[in-house]
Amino acid sequence: MEGKFLEVEDLEVYRKLCQLHIEVCELTYSWPKEEKYELGGQVRRSSNSSPAQLAEKNDDRHVRNKIEGVNLSRGEAGETIHHLYMSMLKRYIPEEKYLSFKSRYKECIRMLNGLEKSLENKIPPKDRVWKTSEATEDYLGTAGKSSQIPGWPDT
Repeated sequence: MEGKFLEVEDLEVYRKLCQLHIEVCELTYSWPKEEKYELGGQVRRSSNSSPAQLAEKNDDRHVRNKIEGVNLSRGEAGETIHHLYMSMLKRYIPEEKYLSFKSRYKECIRMLNGLEKSLENKIPPKDRVWKTSEATEDYLGTAGKSSQIPGWPDT
């Protein structure tokens, strides 16, 4: 089906992010009263915003806007990891629970990276922001060599 886009509910990453949101909500219900509306509210909002960003942009007719939704979703997933980390530091959740959530969110972030790359390939090559065929080493550099990122110090 060339040129067709999936419904948001058909995206595995969307379904995984929705499930994570449900689990994050359940997790926060046992937190101290003063945190239910502070840190708890923040982590619930960011965990819901990640799949919501995909849903909001999925029906957009412009591929660039779909990509923007993927980028926003990835950012919200990263923010959720941060809030969960803080909850671990405050001893609201054990480290194992944090690591499990972090691993699952990182999997979603990798899936979002792949979705972005797939969407980017629907744009004419001359209009693409990222050169999807370039190797990662071009950006990261290697030990003892320049980072190859303009304006960044050598690694």
